[in-house]
Amino acid sequence: MRIMQDWKNGREMVRKPGRRIVLKLTPIVAAGLMLAVVFAGGASAGDSQEMGGWEVDGAYNQLYKSSERDRLKGDIEKIIEVVPMEGMSPGVALIVKDVDGDRVTVHIGPKWFVDSDGMGLRKGDRVKIKGAWAEIGDQDVFIASKVKRSEFDEYKVRLTRNGFPFWCMSEAELARERASE
Repeated sequence: MRIMQDWKNGREMVRKPGRRIVLKLTPIVAAGLMLAVVFAGGASAGDSQEMGGWEVDGAYNQLYKSSERDRLKGDIEKIIEVVPMEGMSPGVALIVKDVDGDRVTVHIGPKWFVDSDGMGLRKGDRVKIKGAWAEIGDQDVFIASKVKRSEFDEYKVRLTRNGFPFWCMSEAELARERASE
């Protein structure tokens, strides 16, 4: 039996005479894989342990009142990272100049869920936003449920009927919701 080290890929290759090569993981790689499997379960939507303050029953989400939905129109001035409340993980927000000339901070969702590049939104885009107003600290913010750039181009992050956040849905619920769009 001949053992060859493949350090680049972190594995041992065992060559037995007259047999195929059998791959064995080094202890470091094996431990890394086990940790990845353990922590991968916590990264799915809906797991409150890893939500960083974005939980459906958390203080931030309680600020979204679907009964007080509103609309906002304006131009995107920039896309920023925000921490809505102390202790929360970062989120993605837009600074929108509305039709009255006021600058409004529009919260989209947690950074770990919202793909800023995949949103399809850019500085200068004219948008229509559905959501609800909230007061955080001494600042009025608009918490978005849907950002619409054109009739066929929209980015949804909450259910319109009740404001339930997409990042709190199971993978199956999220797939079903996105398929219906």
